[in-house]
Amino acid sequence: MHYSQQNSAEPNVAERCVGVDPGLVRTGYAVLETSGNGHFLREGGVIRSTRGLSLAERVHEIGSGLREVIREFRPRALAIEQVFSLGKNPKSAILMAHARGAILLVAAEENVPVFHFTPTQVKKLLTGSGRASKEQIQHAVRMELRLEQILDPHDVADASAIAICLHHHLRVSEKVKHEARLSKEVPATKP
Repeated sequence: MHYSQQNSAEPNVAERCVGVDPGLVRTGYAVLETSGNGHFLREGGVIRSTRGLSLAERVHEIGSGLREVIREFRPRALAIEQVFSLGKNPKSAILMAHARGAILLVAAEENVPVFHFTPTQVKKLLTGSGRASKEQIQHAVRMELRLEQILDPHDVADASAIAICLHHHLRVSEKVKHEARLSKEVPATKP
């Protein structure tokens, strides 16, 4: 399924960022736009690889699909889920790592800065709990982006959650930089 919202109230987009939920079978992506009216989901979808192809061909399909998204939307930055342990299913983690490699390569080739977030960071930012369920994330994304329906499959909701984290991270970073500039501009007073 493919999702998009139109931002008819604000023609000038301040920034775009992309969240990616990597997977070898399905890689979810979400393009968030930020304008004077807040942020919204510009486009979300799934990049699928073809079962039966070689690993190299499947990784290439994921990379090519993401390259199309990046070239169409020209995001300021990209965020991806961090793999930090092999967990209960090491084979899935290894396959995800292959997809991550394709994503990171394309981002580097397209000069898009990459930010990494752990699943716990994403869950905590959106729900307040690092142990939130997939359903809780889907509901939090729907509320944050003011969507009429829950994003399905969960790959798109997860990618949207990662993009929301990136949006907040960039906003906080800019605020800190702005405050640092202001503090340098204010002359020190003599006692």
